[in-house]
Amino acid sequence: MRKTFVYQLFALFVIAATILSACGGTPTDAPVSTGDALYEAAKAEGMLSTIALPHDWCNYGGIIDGFKAKYPGIEVNELNPDAGSGDEIEAIKANKDNTGPQAPDVVDVGFSFGEPNKDLFMPYKVSTWDSIPDGMKSADGYWYGDYYGVMGFLVNTDVQPDVPQDWSDLLDPKYHGQVAQSGDPRTSNQAIQAVQAAALGNGGSLDDATAGLEFFAALNSSGNLIPLIANNGLVAKGEIPVRLTWDYNALAAIDSFAGNPKAEFVIPKTGQFAGVYVQAISAYAPHPNAAKLWMEYLYSDEGQLIWMGGYCHPAREADMRARGVVPAELSAKLPDVSGAVFPTAEQLLTAKELITTKWDELVGADIQKAP
Repeated sequence: MRKTFVYQLFALFVIAATILSACGGTPTDAPVSTGDALYEAAKAEGMLSTIALPHDWCNYGGIIDGFKAKYPGIEVNELNPDAGSGDEIEAIKANKDNTGPQAPDVVDVGFSFGEPNKDLFMPYKVSTWDSIPDGMKSADGYWYGDYYGVMGFLVNTDVQPDVPQDWSDLLDPKYHGQVAQSGDPRTSNQAIQAVQAAALGNGGSLDDATAGLEFFAALNSSGNLIPLIANNGLVAKGEIPVRLTWDYNALAAIDSFAGNPKAEFVIPKTGQFAGVYVQAISAYAPHPNAAKLWMEYLYSDEGQLIWMGGYCHPAREADMRARGVVPAELSAKLPDVSGAVFPTAEQLLTAKELITTKWDELVGADIQKAP
């Protein structure tokens, strides 16, 4: 039976730093060997294959470097860093019988890609399982929330000094040929949820994302939408002046630009939408022990703080704040996202089905990677 996930509870956990995570009891099937024995087993495998982890996304570059430094002898094989959530799921399916380096061991996918694909995942409960809020993990350990961000606008102000403040602003002729999605809305979780956010900012609701599709249809017909997948490099070059992306991607980009180009990030006045991602181990992982060790690292205090350094709100943030292990300077980096809304799993699944199947018909923009 599919569980109803209450995202609003998670929002309260993260925002109220003095509240402990309301989690369940100790799982009866918690991992026994999460220390040296697991490391030795992972080192014997010699490799971990990740997928869809750009180094500037949620500070994954720091995560990967930290993992390799802490666990020498395990090669991190990085597959297709720019893939979307749908691509990750397809990579698992396509490599069920492949034990080579092209088979991913672990995935980081949008929340709506978690529960429906649990038959492709291996159950595993990390040693810090109890401090992950109940609404952010499957009870049987097939997947677990890792972090969330809020959708907004990254703007190269050298190219476009008039920074949009809300979704409706993007329809202004001044943004002709300047706005781009961060993925293909038929496969990318980030792009799908940009449509959901636009729906909220244009009279729609969490239960019906049609208004978001209508907004992007208008954006496309006006010529304001660029049919390319945006990334920080294209923003820096000025080829995509306005990128629709998560706050952590945008803020990391501004850091990397170091003032050249000048850039700003805006959370829109309406349609403030929070998107949660989840971790899972492939049921067909060629390196299952390395995958488990990777999860232990991600959900340790060390791993969670590295994510935080990339402007992400990690799943265990409330627990770490309650224990006083979050440095004040790190906490101060995170933007105010108290106005963001958290859709339920059912709302995400409904919107995903609508957007992926109706995008071509209603919007008609074929979003592609830049040549």
